[in-house]
Amino acid sequence: MLSRRFGCCQGPASLPARDDRPRPGVLRYGRLRPRPDAPAAKGRPLALSAPWFDETELARVREALAGRTSGDGPFGRRVEARLAEALGVPRVLLTTSCTHALELALLALGIGPGQEVICPSFTFVSTANAVLRVGASPVLADIEETTLGLDAADTEARLTPRTAAILPVHYAGFAADMDGLLDLARRRGLKVVEDAAQGLGASFRGTPLGALGDAGCFSFHETKNVTCGEGGAIALRDRAVAERAEIIREKGTNRAAFLRGEVDKYTWVAEGSSYVLSDVLAAILDAQLDKQDRIGSRRAEIAARYRRGLAHWAAAGGVRLPAQSPDRATNDHIFHLIFPSEEARDACQGALRREGIGATFHYVPLHSSPFGRRLPGTRGAFPVSERIAGGLLRLPMHPLLEDADVDRVIEAVTARPA
Repeated sequence: MLSRRFGCCQGPASLPARDDRPRPGVLRYGRLRPRPDAPAAKGRPLALSAPWFDETELARVREALAGRTSGDGPFGRRVEARLAEALGVPRVLLTTSCTHALELALLALGIGPGQEVICPSFTFVSTANAVLRVGASPVLADIEETTLGLDAADTEARLTPRTAAILPVHYAGFAADMDGLLDLARRRGLKVVEDAAQGLGASFRGTPLGALGDAGCFSFHETKNVTCGEGGAIALRDRAVAERAEIIREKGTNRAAFLRGEVDKYTWVAEGSSYVLSDVLAAILDAQLDKQDRIGSRRAEIAARYRRGLAHWAAAGGVRLPAQSPDRATNDHIFHLIFPSEEARDACQGALRREGIGATFHYVPLHSSPFGRRLPGTRGAFPVSERIAGGLLRLPMHPLLEDADVDRVIEAVTARPA
């Protein structure tokens, strides 16, 4: 269990009561806010996502505020150690976001101007932005139908002599084709940076996502399973790369070594930036890691309830539920439906919105975006990315949902044929 792996501290004994009444010591977030001109919703609004914050986080924040609040403090180091143990890697560094973790990974691995990095078109903009920020060129590839991750064959077809790395994304905490992508990287001498923004707590063939490539990057944004509002982390398997990343993260100084007592003063030793997470946010993460198992268990219960309630309707209408595979353990970050057409998806989304249910599509493929169309690496065909983007609908998924809330979503979805 993750609680044992994370060295769990004492926390609440059970999930909080999930009613809609504000209660002392329970922070309520993520309520859907309908447009002023929207029809009146039936029942209370249901958010797409919401974090579970309570007195556990407040107590850790008070402790952090009583001490050192800047980065690389006691909470930050503790969270880094817990994550490193859970992921089975020598070093984890907290960052201010997953975007910054991706930039830091590429910089530490020596990726830069004149080089190309293959990443999926169906992803958040941060994946490609990180490549641009280090001076390299993103080259987009299509995704697989099942995993919604990088297609290894399409990736190989887009390689050039300038390709230096592959940047797969584990969509919804479901592993990309890491067998195919890692084999390709070995054959062609490429680095692999995993965008595991949604992947904490998920695994591929027993190995945690983010610990399969040369670097793995995680997000702790408020929409993620474990959150501190804004934050990220980079997991590194090579100690020399980790040392470079540590210096870059600390503005190009050896300040971290100074704080560990390894040098008697710190100074500027390399080019760098500032990617260090405040210890106040690290304190929130420390509390969230204590809840990781309970958050994951509740999400799994909700996903199973959705599957039971939607299976017959989905099969009859040609709608796909999230993939399952015996070699992949997911973290139920997202529960999505893939409709056979954009029109059917939009009709369902509109019906759910009218019921006050937060349901939405996801990424606009990068190759079709205004900025993406200006980049040379976005040319070619992306049929799967376009089909998935047009048909995918995300349903509410977070640990504060009641069973009755889930049943209400199921009823609203199945009230009309797909």
